Amino acid sequence: MPPISLRSGLRLLLIGLHLAHGAVQAGLLFPLAGAPGRRRLTRAWSRQLLALLGIRVEAGGDLAGIKGGLLAGNHISFIDIFVINSVLPSAFIAKSDVRHWPLIGWLCQRAGTVFIERGSRKAAHQTHGQMLAALAAGQRLAIFPEGTTTAGDRLLPWHAALFQSAIDAAVPVHALALSYRNHDGAPSKAPAYIDEISLLDCLISVLEAGGLVARVELAASYTPPLADRRHLAHHARQAVATALAHGPDAIAATASP
Repeated sequence: MPPISLRSGLRLLLIGLHLAHGAVQAGLLFPLAGAPGRRRLTRAWSRQLLALLGIRVEAGGDLAGIKGGLLAGNHISFIDIFVINSVLPSAFIAKSDVRHWPLIGWLCQRAGTVFIERGSRKAAHQTHGQMLAALAAGQRLAIFPEGTTTAGDRLLPWHAALFQSAIDAAVPVHALALSYRNHDGAPSKAPAYIDEISLLDCLISVLEAGGLVARVELAASYTPPLADRRHLAHHARQAVATALAHGPDAIAATASP
């Protein structure tokens, strides 16, 4: 575990209490709130969590114009989920092991997360069916097509399979570019959830960074009729690579597959 200051330790305690508060909301209020109410609760809770982490969110592009469809973005940290939810409350597609994270996994499940079981054709078919039903019902879904996280200094190839649900449901696809920087404007790797870093170590790294700016930018939108999933994934990835390379963080993202 990295060294932690008293200030960060106190914030970590507050984050634990905030997670518990989220569990109470998810257990008691979500079943009664309806879809609009759940979105409002998710947005407010995510903004409060980011404030406790010392993260300020900047939004770029016409994010307010996104009403539904599939969101697809690059992936740096589990914190990406809360950054997106602070501006565009969504249900996420996540790896099945997230379901077992202490408390966070339960909160994700209550928020409508669709969990992917890897290595199973039957599970992939079930995931597609769940995504298709949610999108057809007007729900907003978010995916990270890289399938893993990076330090934010590169962009991995995007898996195309998860784009098929948007094509079949005939809904828009919105490409999002996410990045983090320090208070001095330099790109930050503090939130990167990579290698063998634990969830707790990642939280401490963010807290010790002393204030970060998370930027989420609409890189491109694609409306039906959509291209086949490989072309759609390729063009969405290209748009994100361009946004990251020319954004305020000047993060170098490779544009080649």
